[in-house]
Amino acid sequence: MTENAKSEVLLIESQYFPPISFYKTLINHDILQIEKYEHYQKLSYRNRCYLAGPNGRMILSVPLTRGKNQRTLMKDVRISNEEKWQSLHWKTLVSAYRRSPWFEYYEEDMQSLFEKPFSFLLDWNMACFEWVNNKLGINPVIRFTDSYQKVVPGVTDARDRILPNAPAPEDAPQYTQVFQERVGFLPDLSILDLLFCEGKQSPAFINDGQ
Repeated sequence: MTENAKSEVLLIESQYFPPISFYKTLINHDILQIEKYEHYQKLSYRNRCYLAGPNGRMILSVPLTRGKNQRTLMKDVRISNEEKWQSLHWKTLVSAYRRSPWFEYYEEDMQSLFEKPFSFLLDWNMACFEWVNNKLGINPVIRFTDSYQKVVPGVTDARDRILPNAPAPEDAPQYTQVFQERVGFLPDLSILDLLFCEGKQSPAFINDGQ
């Protein structure tokens, strides 16, 4: 990858514990610009992430107020805290990854993240994103859009390019997953899957082939 490519800006939507392909795209850019003036789109990574479970791929989904109203700007999308979704997500993570090599290493610090209250989806996503970045040892320059533009010159526009039901990228890294012997390898899951399985070696898997 050339130095010019490394200096580009990546423009992308906010995602909840993004998939590995998000990070493989991010590492080729120095600046991350997060779109906050788009209209919320359902069935995307904006409020969901995918993990490896005993029966295959499973989903964690953040409940939203008026979640079906796609005319809400992303910056204004509110989380529905009527149910204890953070507790449920945390229990699901513990159940799925307690046997992974690195979960115990991150457990205490991550549990505290899930105990912090959040009102807006964008704020929660950013807290999760920054938590993972800290564990991966990456520190991209992060900016937010100040208006919505359909066409943005001079950036890598990856908005709505990384989608839950899209085929896994050809360069999706292979590593040993917790339930692999039972369900087979599941490519391009949430970055959490890689982190809990490979720990401090995770950046090497993200950078592989770059």
